[in-house]
Amino acid sequence: MPIAASELILNNDGSIYHLHLKPEHLAKTVITVGDPDRVDQITQYFDHIEFSIRKREFHTQTGTYKNKRITVISTGIGTDNIDIVLNELDALVNIDLKTRTIKKKHTALDIIRIGTSGAMQKDIKVDSFVISNIAIGFDNLLHFYENQHVLHQKIASALIEHLQWNLLKPIPYVVAGDTMLIAHMKSAATTTGITITNPGFYGPQSRILRLPLQDENLLNKLVSFSYKESRITNLEMETAGIYGLSKLLGHRAVSLSVILANRTTGSFSKNPKKSIENIIEYTLNRMNSY
Repeated sequence: MPIAASELILNNDGSIYHLHLKPEHLAKTVITVGDPDRVDQITQYFDHIEFSIRKREFHTQTGTYKNKRITVISTGIGTDNIDIVLNELDALVNIDLKTRTIKKKHTALDIIRIGTSGAMQKDIKVDSFVISNIAIGFDNLLHFYENQHVLHQKIASALIEHLQWNLLKPIPYVVAGDTMLIAHMKSAATTTGITITNPGFYGPQSRILRLPLQDENLLNKLVSFSYKESRITNLEMETAGIYGLSKLLGHRAVSLSVILANRTTGSFSKNPKKSIENIIEYTLNRMNSY
C-alpha cells in the first residue's frame, strides 16, 4: 500500500520535504554536523562538489574526497532535528518516492557525526577527540518508536538508580554505535566512552546562569558513574538520536566529538576553529580507507 501524502511529504520537484534532496543527490557515506556553516569547512577538502542545496538549517553538499563519494549534511541542534534528517535520509534510499512504497532491498548508510562536545572527566584534554561507544539520551525521541530491541536496559537501570533520577524527566535510553565503524575510526589519538545526549545546552547540561537547577549535583553524579569499566566521557545534543534511529532503520553510525570544554576543570579551547579543522581532517582520512 502506498504511503499517504500526509506522511511521506514531497516537494513539487519530487524531493524529500525538509532536506530538498532526491535519491541521486545522496551518497552511501554521510557526514552529519550541527552547524550549517561547518559543511563548507568539510567540503573545502573535497576534490569535487557535484551538488549543493541549503534550506533552513539543513545544508547539504555531495562530492568526492580522494575518489570516495560523500554527502555532508547539517542537522541543526538537537534530536528533534535528528528525527527529521535520519528519517528523510532513510526514505531517500529505502522508499521508492514515485510509488510511495518501501523497497524490497534494504540499503544501509554509513553515518558519521562530527561534533563539538564538553568533557566530563579531568583526564580528557581540551582539543582531544572522543568516540562514542555508547550514547545515553536524556531527550524523549526514541520512546516514540518501538525500540526495545536496540536498547541496553541494564545500563539505563543502573544509571537511573545512580542518578536518583527524577521521574518527571524523560526516562534515559541507551544505545550503542556501530562496532565496525567505531573500531575503524579509533586510534591512539582518540578516547572512547559513554556520551550523554541532552535536550538543551544550559539547564539540561547543568549550566547555571540565572535559573536554579532541579538537581544541582547532577554533573558530579555523571562523572562518578561507570558500568563495566565504561565511564561517561562527554555531553552533547545529537548522538543518542543518531545511534537510536540508525539502529532502528538498519544503518551504521559513529559519532566523533572534539572536546572544546572540560566541564570538570572549567577549561575551554584557546583555538576552537583549529580544533574543529583537526577533527575534520582526521575523520576524512580515516573514512577514506573504510
